Amino acid sequence: MNPRIKIHLGKLTHNAALMVDMCAASGIKVSAVTKGFCAKPQAAAALLKGGITSLADSRIENLRKLQPLEAEKLLLRLPMINQAEQVVWFSDISLNSQWATIQALNKAAGKRGVRHGVILMMDLGDLREGLFSERAFLDLVKNTCRLSHIDLKGIGTNLTCFGAILPDEKNLGRLKAIAEQSVTIAGKPLEMVSGGNSSSLYLLQEGKLPEGINHLRIGEGILLGTESAYGTQLPNMNHDCFQLVAELIEVEEKPSVPTGTIGKDAFGQVPVFEDRGIRKRAIAAVGKQDFATHAITPLNQGVEILGASSDHLILDISDASRTYRVGDEVTFSLSYGAMLALNTSSYVSTQYVEGA
Repeated sequence: MNPRIKIHLGKLTHNAALMVDMCAASGIKVSAVTKGFCAKPQAAAALLKGGITSLADSRIENLRKLQPLEAEKLLLRLPMINQAEQVVWFSDISLNSQWATIQALNKAAGKRGVRHGVILMMDLGDLREGLFSERAFLDLVKNTCRLSHIDLKGIGTNLTCFGAILPDEKNLGRLKAIAEQSVTIAGKPLEMVSGGNSSSLYLLQEGKLPEGINHLRIGEGILLGTESAYGTQLPNMNHDCFQLVAELIEVEEKPSVPTGTIGKDAFGQVPVFEDRGIRKRAIAAVGKQDFATHAITPLNQGVEILGASSDHLILDISDASRTYRVGDEVTFSLSYGAMLALNTSSYVSTQYVEGA
């Protein structure tokens, strides 16, 4: 059924195994982030086959899908207080920065008769989640250790996602120093010092990840085989685990410049067109409602993306290496954002491909 996301399960397993081995060589545990494929259990199971033992997601709804799989479950987005009971039920560990929320989790865990793990988040400059004051953070460590149904699993930080601040030896070195102070306060070792996401992989490759960082939350590095600090491809990884396949619903020769007065398009933008004469154009049945404005790239030689509306992807196929007709399919590689959006869209089906 089209449009569809094609997920190559064997390639995912391969990438997961390489990532586990690369990180284990430096004493680092990997939590594989599943939100990029909306936590589809078949894809998550492929990661477990590669040696992943911890699955992480930002949404309770996604963690619920993962429950049948035997793996540690980590909630990435700071919990909502009104979801405390669900957080305790569907995740083993959650990232936290707010005392009121941790108290709610303690109450929910006590009600269920279990202990819930937390990783306390420190903001090292990216200005997303985490306490910015080191003193306030260490006070939170102290208070968290006093709770009867909460286990302080570790501390962590997030970089690159909002402020685009790159992880480096200085900011992650600071995280290591705060971890050492936290150990003194807690009176016991921390299981995890979580040094970020796929943007930290370049430090690992260069041997510059500070000693003591022993946990990473990796999505793009496994799913697309790319580190996200500079967008470089990781060696020996598959970079085509996820592909979009869309069907052509129109093929016509048309002018390259619209006729009439140009105003704003459906998304409030004023488009600019280059006059290239009459061109062969095609429309694929997928649009911005499915992948927003995130980048997709045609794999078919000579196919060019001209633009998109909500439901239509406009292509120039004049220089294509083959002849296209209505009903033919065009395949695209995906950026992380496009992969995330397309897997979340209810209008895009999923095809699982076994093998390498």
